[in-house]
Amino acid sequence: MPEVLGGRYCIERLLGAGGMGTVYRARDLLQEQFGDPQPYVALKVLSEAYEHSPDASALLFNEYALLRHLHHPNVLRPYSFNVDTTHQRVFVVMELLRGPTLDRLLCERPLGVGWPVLRDIALPLLDAVAHAHARGVLHGDIKPSNVLLSEDGVRVFDFGLGQAEAGTLEGLAHVSRHRVNAWTPGYAAPEILDGAPLTRGADVFALGCLLYELASGKHPFKRQPATKTRLKRPKNLPRHAWRAVRQALTVDPAKRHISAAQLHEALMAKPGFWG
Repeated sequence: MPEVLGGRYCIERLLGAGGMGTVYRARDLLQEQFGDPQPYVALKVLSEAYEHSPDASALLFNEYALLRHLHHPNVLRPYSFNVDTTHQRVFVVMELLRGPTLDRLLCERPLGVGWPVLRDIALPLLDAVAHAHARGVLHGDIKPSNVLLSEDGVRVFDFGLGQAEAGTLEGLAHVSRHRVNAWTPGYAAPEILDGAPLTRGADVFALGCLLYELASGKHPFKRQPATKTRLKRPKNLPRHAWRAVRQALTVDPAKRHISAAQLHEALMAKPGFWG
């Protein structure tokens, strides 16, 4: 990586890397010049294997466009999409937040978290995904490592495998995600792994997996085929919440009759006499 990208962003250190993108902490030298005490941003660039791939560049722009289309306090904010012609790199400038990702919390809490903590994490996450769906945006890769527990609250990020539904952002390039990255098997809905298109229901399935893991410390299917696993209610999930999460984990997409907004509503509800 060059020391400065776009003649403006001085790269300081690596923050994380995924299948297609790498994220760095950087200083905005322009903001620093004008006396901003916090000139720090996050830069997402293409990983070395994809830096010269037209599809990957288009996907990075699509991710920026999807994020820009959303306006929610629990979705990571993008600032700009840039092209550094000198170094022939494209990159996205985003807000920089401090805090661990949800997968770190799960490593520290192998038996899951209690209901109050779970609810405080789940509600903003579900609200963010419900907002994205209402705006015609699908995430495509919901998993613990894509949920940030920042000092400023929960943030959903990495829409790199995301897509716009028909009628939303029609001008975006139609490029194949399968050629530049793979779905995360532990959280991808069974129909996605079988080659079906991404849907809201697939995001809901991933949310169900994440909520179950948050409640129990274990993946709902324990790396076994979803069709051969009989799920039991985690003790940290009240019965009224479990009914909704179990519906989200329905293997057959035709029978997965619950939305992210309905999941949010179910977890918001106060338990009745029987919990």
